[in-house]
Amino acid sequence: MQPPASEQILFQGSDFADWASLNDTIMGGRSRAGCRVTPDGLVLDGELVETGGGFVSCRSPRLQPPLDLSPYSALQLDVEGEGRTLKIALGCRDGAMGLTELIPGGLRWVVDVATKPSGVTPVVVPFADLRPTVRAKPVGLPLRFDPSGITRIQVLHSKFGDAGDLNPGFRAGSIRVLIRSIRALP
Repeated sequence: MQPPASEQILFQGSDFADWASLNDTIMGGRSRAGCRVTPDGLVLDGELVETGGGFVSCRSPRLQPPLDLSPYSALQLDVEGEGRTLKIALGCRDGAMGLTELIPGGLRWVVDVATKPSGVTPVVVPFADLRPTVRAKPVGLPLRFDPSGITRIQVLHSKFGDAGDLNPGFRAGSIRVLIRSIRALP
């Protein structure tokens, strides 16, 4: 298959309208953060509490039909992230007859990304760098990321990194992250 000649904008502005927050309260945590669309993009803001989970996030709705990004090699997110290390998580069809969807918390393909203390950071996420995890724990199965069936995109700030270790860029307290756009790159 020929790679595309140019990038494709997936989300910007009102494209984020159906995104929602998912925070550590689902596992007993006390963080409070919400997602809202602004003229500049999607804002995740609130209060991040380390005890009892330690994460806040914004995620897309379940993408039906799934995004087919097989002609592309990476995503680029333009983010104002306060110098935090964020986690990008993608859900996708698994090629195992959907069995990974039965795993509580679901299988996610993740990578940690650093942001600048101020201004916009163009974060590039090569699909080859994504690692399979379940609830912040690496999965040791021979799974293959399928860019032809992306079912969800999530941006998190978590006390755990993509390898399951503590995130050195984690900061509890007030948080404000702006996601200006998400695009697919050739």
